[in-house]
Amino acid sequence: MMLLIYINQTLFSTSQCDAAEAWQVNLQDPATPVAEGILIFYNLITLVMIVVGVFVCWMLYFVIKEYNNKKSVSVFTHSNSLEIVWTILPAIILLLIAVPSFTLLYSLEEQVDPALTIKIIGHQWYWSYEYSDYSTLEHSESLNFDSYMINTSDLTYGSFRLLEVDNRLIVPISTHIRLLVTAADVLHSWAVPSFGVKIDACPGRLSQGTLFVKRPGVYYGQCSEICGVNHGFMPIVVKSVSPTLYINWITNKLELN
Repeated sequence: MMLLIYINQTLFSTSQCDAAEAWQVNLQDPATPVAEGILIFYNLITLVMIVVGVFVCWMLYFVIKEYNNKKSVSVFTHSNSLEIVWTILPAIILLLIAVPSFTLLYSLEEQVDPALTIKIIGHQWYWSYEYSDYSTLEHSESLNFDSYMINTSDLTYGSFRLLEVDNRLIVPISTHIRLLVTAADVLHSWAVPSFGVKIDACPGRLSQGTLFVKRPGVYYGQCSEICGVNHGFMPIVVKSVSPTLYINWITNKLELN
């Protein structure tokens, strides 16, 4: 597993990429076990496609080249054994692909007893985050805040245009996190490529997902559902930190509220 990830990063990446890069042709580097599984399955499918494509092209070339040879034509057009082989072989290939595919699908839906629950609400056109496990000391309300995109004129040097926000979602690494996603107005979709997470936000419905971030970093995503005129201007920024830094951050937030 780790060998496939290393080969992928070596061949297609110049650095660890948790945001989109110019001329990027490959997936972003995985930061969760689910994203690693998606990357490995992607590499497996690509390998199978290359082998099948080369084999089919060779067959076409061979048939065209030997078309005037009556003996060769009869082999390819009147062979019961060959028909059985190229009927059973694709079925076997599909079964080999199905096994890791179903495993990955089940892992995406697996629910683990979470240590932290975060509620995510999509609005036109910004995100709201609520840490449902904590209450402020004075008002006994859950810690919550809105996250808006920063305008281009207000960006600092080195920030990503159309991707940076004023309030990032802070999460601890190596922690099982439950994500509860909904919307207040229209359909949205909370998606972060490095996490392998894409959860629809539907008004009146609560969608659930899991998150387990393996390394510290800043991860970028965007709404992946066409939600209106400003659909392209409600980015997602998640910062993963160590549990110690997360506890300090959440403590300061609760004291300020």
